[in-house]
Amino acid sequence: MATLTVWKFDTPGGAESVESTLLQLQKQELIKVVDAAVVSWPQDTAKPKTRQLHNLAGAGALSGTFWGMLFGLLFLMPLLGAAMGAAAGALGGKMADVGIDDDFIESVKSQVTPGTSALFLMSQDAVVDRVREAFPAGHSELISSNLDREQEAKLREVFAH
Repeated sequence: MATLTVWKFDTPGGAESVESTLLQLQKQELIKVVDAAVVSWPQDTAKPKTRQLHNLAGAGALSGTFWGMLFGLLFLMPLLGAAMGAAAGALGGKMADVGIDDDFIESVKSQVTPGTSALFLMSQDAVVDRVREAFPAGHSELISSNLDREQEAKLREVFAH
């Protein structure tokens, strides 16, 4: 079963700084990274910067389309206005079908704000306590959503190339 976790950091560069830590954890077999992306939101900007971490992605990596749609739903939809309402509703429905529901989206939206950053991590077999211990103490917070095998398969189907 895959797990989509969001690790929030209290600085705009915090999420970027743990990429090498994830590589080390993967080598120690404490986590299997399927795919990952970071969001960095400097205090003085209207919207965050996003980047997919290709060097961490495994064989089952999701397409950039998934990350783009997820980040659009999380951070850009209020900027697009009412004309995008129907499309946003359809996209939200597809995300809910794969285990990313309104509660998860609202939780991430309320916590990943200007002056923070976040690591979005699709993983398997993570030893969460060891991952938490490896990240900078007192500077990260976990928000998670588990996906069962069926939801993971739907996710891959919805966002296939």
